[in-house]
Amino acid sequence: MRKRYIIALLAVGIMLTSCFRKDRPNYQYMADTDMYFPVGYETYQEAPEGNQALKGGMEAQLPPENTIKRGWMPFLYPNTNEGYENAKANLINPLKADSLSLEKNIKAGAALFNIYCMVCHGAEGDGQGILVQRDKFLGVPNYKNLDLTQGSIYYVIYHGRNSMGSYASQLTQDERWQVALYVEQLRNKLLNK
Repeated sequence: MRKRYIIALLAVGIMLTSCFRKDRPNYQYMADTDMYFPVGYETYQEAPEGNQALKGGMEAQLPPENTIKRGWMPFLYPNTNEGYENAKANLINPLKADSLSLEKNIKAGAALFNIYCMVCHGAEGDGQGILVQRDKFLGVPNYKNLDLTQGSIYYVIYHGRNSMGSYASQLTQDERWQVALYVEQLRNKLLNK
């Protein structure tokens, strides 16, 4: 009885390995797809004939129209004076306002402000950053002299204003709101001096 099991096991093993060839796969269940032989496409390469994935020959393999990048939200205020005034009046910070979250967000905003903003706006928001002191940039405003809301601060970080460029590519949506919280706190300190 034991010999039969050993012989059957050997027969099954021989049958399974007899069709095996290292130079090509045995059975392809989806031979018409590229699952067995994947093709790596370069961004601007010429598209192979008959490939429906790359339409129009040389293609940058762009995403479909009207799609939004993951993690990115469209900003509904246009880069105009009317958009600025509308954001100043209506844009509200979506971050939680409880005391623990507020303190954490202001601390994160302070760290980001020190990285991106302090060189021009100064550590206190007085417009006397190191680049202003060295006459690299002129006319950086003092937060004390500006009528600011969190919405207007967020708008300026997103679009830029006057000689300040946009920081939308450097800061995420939450980080922009954190900086807006910190700038508002700086302004309040300047007003109370």
